[in-house]
Amino acid sequence: MEEVEVDTIDEDLADASQVRLSDVELPFKLEERNSRLAPLDSLIQEYTFHGKMISQQWGVTEAMIIGIGSLSIILGAWDLGIGEIASGGDYNRWGLYGDEAGFLHVNDFSLMLALLSIIAWIGFFALLWTRFPLMRENLVWLMIATLAVQLGFVVSHSSASDFPFGTSTGDWAGFAIGNLVLIFLAVIVVHRAVIETRDIHVEERHTHPDPRVVQKAWRDHSLKAWSLNLATWMIFLNISSWAGAHAVSPRPPIENDMTLYVIIYALFGIISMALLVHVLWYPQFMLGAAGDRIQSVRAREVAGEFVPKKASRSQGSCPICSADSVAVRNQDGSIQVPCSNCEGNGAPGTACAECNTIIPARISCSECGSSTTVMSHFSRSEAW
Repeated sequence: MEEVEVDTIDEDLADASQVRLSDVELPFKLEERNSRLAPLDSLIQEYTFHGKMISQQWGVTEAMIIGIGSLSIILGAWDLGIGEIASGGDYNRWGLYGDEAGFLHVNDFSLMLALLSIIAWIGFFALLWTRFPLMRENLVWLMIATLAVQLGFVVSHSSASDFPFGTSTGDWAGFAIGNLVLIFLAVIVVHRAVIETRDIHVEERHTHPDPRVVQKAWRDHSLKAWSLNLATWMIFLNISSWAGAHAVSPRPPIENDMTLYVIIYALFGIISMALLVHVLWYPQFMLGAAGDRIQSVRAREVAGEFVPKKASRSQGSCPICSADSVAVRNQDGSIQVPCSNCEGNGAPGTACAECNTIIPARISCSECGSSTTVMSHFSRSEAW
């Protein structure tokens, strides 16, 4: 397969401006007014970073993808000067093939626009497939989820043209099934694959003896803004799909003007396409340099790949005789040593939370009697 050059957070980011997420400074902080608003500061910082990277990394290809996607929606919804959609067409004809097929008996101009819309949709998918090679599998899942939601709203509107108003319980089946497919594929499959690939990437490639460096790496690889955009895409997809189905659901003779629903369909559809580009772009931008395939841990296990297991705690050992020591390393990389004055514990060099005694930075081995630094009781890969 032809190799495709990808932009990444670890390589291209350094070439672009030397800016990382943790380096972005906000002109104001909501936390200064209310400490409970600190999570908003973190989210605003991420969106500021994403905006900077989009302005530097996105170019003609991304603009073409969004443009062709927008064109596919507009061409499929265009009815000005035609009236095919507004009139409801001939509801006695239906299907794609045969002399009596409804698709072949629509207005000639409408048929041409429909065919152009199909071509634009194919081009949109092909460009996404080419531009984001690491996300191809996830692209397929998201496209299936999109189709499921759209078909779900069509099914619900087929039995209740004013859905969700004036409906019975059975009318919600299409909507419910479509969104269950969406949630499963977008959240359980795609979101989980990206999150777990990020976790493996940071744990394997950003280990360091200094826990502060590791914490910064986790911050630089945060996916909060990306996750929120994925959720927003799901919501906007639902709004667009509902409006599109609602616009064509009335039975002839049609008395109400459905133009507003067509506009809602096109507007939210175009925005959702832009969000989809971001959802596919950012994981590749962040993880592409490492060559990591974006898959869940379970998918890697099924494929026979080795997946490192995270230990909750690891015991230190004497560097002289290798006997177990009293020092332990937690999962977050912090090291704890028992207090010499009480039953408390803490990080070396800090005050004990129980008696305020300074936690020793050296440990005497109970086996060989040697006195060594706490850090020497862990290998370099463990001491982060």
